[in-house]
Amino acid sequence: MNNNLIVIAGPTGVGKTDLSICVADKINGEIISADSRQIYRYMDIGTAKVEKEYRDKIKHHMIDIVDPNEEFSVSDFKKITMEIIDDINKKGKIPLLVGGTGLYINSIVYDIDFTNVASNKEIREYYESISLKKGKQYLYELLLERDYETARKLNINDTKRIIRALEVYDVTKTPMSKQNKDFRKPSTKYNLSMYLLYMDRNKLYDRINARVDKMIEDGLINEVETLLKLGYEKSLNSMQGIGYKEIVDYLENKISLDEAVELIKKRSRNYAKRQLTWFKRDERYRWINLDEFSDVEDLCVWICSDIKKKLTKGGNYFESTN
Repeated sequence: MNNNLIVIAGPTGVGKTDLSICVADKINGEIISADSRQIYRYMDIGTAKVEKEYRDKIKHHMIDIVDPNEEFSVSDFKKITMEIIDDINKKGKIPLLVGGTGLYINSIVYDIDFTNVASNKEIREYYESISLKKGKQYLYELLLERDYETARKLNINDTKRIIRALEVYDVTKTPMSKQNKDFRKPSTKYNLSMYLLYMDRNKLYDRINARVDKMIEDGLINEVETLLKLGYEKSLNSMQGIGYKEIVDYLENKISLDEAVELIKKRSRNYAKRQLTWFKRDERYRWINLDEFSDVEDLCVWICSDIKKKLTKGGNYFESTN
């Protein structure tokens, strides 16, 4: 059996979706979403999920996996995704891991054994009570003192991951950031072809701004209202994501709609910047400047040609059955 895996990564709004659909169609592939927000059901517009018509054409995995109030860890992602990759390869097709959640991608392209990561329920519950009594800011400052590197990569509202980092520190007496470096060993399981998409920063920011405007036009406000009516509380990790938190604040009359939209744009741009910083650390990526290609089709043809040179032989590759 072949163990091929194509990775297409990049910041939010850069154009990963259109490219991956084109590539998958040409190389007889299936797409696995590496997006920590697209796993949630009912959250379609704010997470920019692939439209159903394209999902009907090209098989997509790891979308609509859990409800917004359900827990889903990186370990869960790794376990399910590795099984999917094996199944796709067994069928003689090519798996494409596509997204911008660096931790999800790293869980696959690095040999990370999550079963050995320290855990202590009592410590976790202690920090959960601290969060309720003293607030998120206090909890975040605790992590800044103990593991600055991890803290600066987390949003202050991401209580779940902040508590997890504090738990790891208390159990092991070692910052999570140091442990991540210690077991950051590239995976040898897959025949990898890794591509990182980028473009001129101002052009990317313009695309992000336009995408946020379209989300509002497409009904993001109604989507958030529906989630709240279904009983999904604003404190949920899923509801703290960019786009959802700001619209909740607007619905609660804390900010105006214009302010909410500008905050979503600003936070999305900042997130894109952090994503690129994350991906820069992995030298296996081939950086692809979208400004050097005339359109998506042009880039798609180039990438397919590059992939063809790298893949192991076998399977009905480049004979699309979709």
